[in-house]
Amino acid sequence: MSLSDILLLVLAGFAAGGMNALAGGGTFFSFPALLAAGLPPVTANATNAVALWPASLAGAWAARTSLRPLGRYLLPLLLAGLCGGLLGGLLLLAGGDDIFANLIPWLLLTATGLFAASPWLSRWLAARRAEAAQPPHSKLSLAAHIGVSIYGGYFGAGMGILQLAAFSIEGHPLGRANALKNLISAVIYSVATATFIVAGRVSWYELAVLLIGATLGGYAGGALGQRLPPALLRALVVVVGTSMTLYYFRATYFAG
Repeated sequence: MSLSDILLLVLAGFAAGGMNALAGGGTFFSFPALLAAGLPPVTANATNAVALWPASLAGAWAARTSLRPLGRYLLPLLLAGLCGGLLGGLLLLAGGDDIFANLIPWLLLTATGLFAASPWLSRWLAARRAEAAQPPHSKLSLAAHIGVSIYGGYFGAGMGILQLAAFSIEGHPLGRANALKNLISAVIYSVATATFIVAGRVSWYELAVLLIGATLGGYAGGALGQRLPPALLRALVVVVGTSMTLYYFRATYFAG
């Protein structure tokens, strides 16, 4: 890696860690930076997923108290996350760099749209859901969770918003839906991380540099969380996501 690549990844990691601590959307900073540093698309995505893995484990651990009473109710959800995350990771590896490169603009467009719409989506769901102590699993809801898990294993940006929507529609109150999201995200990232490591698609040097920046950014984001308006932060993520989406559409379909 050149000095400019190291600086780029530290800054991108700092921005990603800070934004994840404040408003979410850190992938819009870290994933394009890994591509710009010269990593192939699949390796960049795999490395980015591994970088997000520790945070997902921390989120699941923090939610353990609210999830413990659910007991065996969690088993189908954990199985859906495990199978979907594994399948998504395998699809990423099987498709290769060319297919994934062509999908990058569409995946970024989907993630940006989900992030931008999440406040309205949350209010819409809150107005319509009927909360239940333990909503029953249905074939449709489990299929939806498997689909979201496949997306998470394949790319992941915006996955949390999809999970919150699925759990809220089922009837979970927002606090428990968020805890369930953290748990299933940890399962998805864990199995996808293991898949990418076994396949040898993680670039460890870039990962180490990115994690240094992300750790510093997460600390700074936590310190600034009470001072900056959330609407401003969300707007920044949407602007970055839109810019990256337009750039990769141009680079993928209109270059040359």
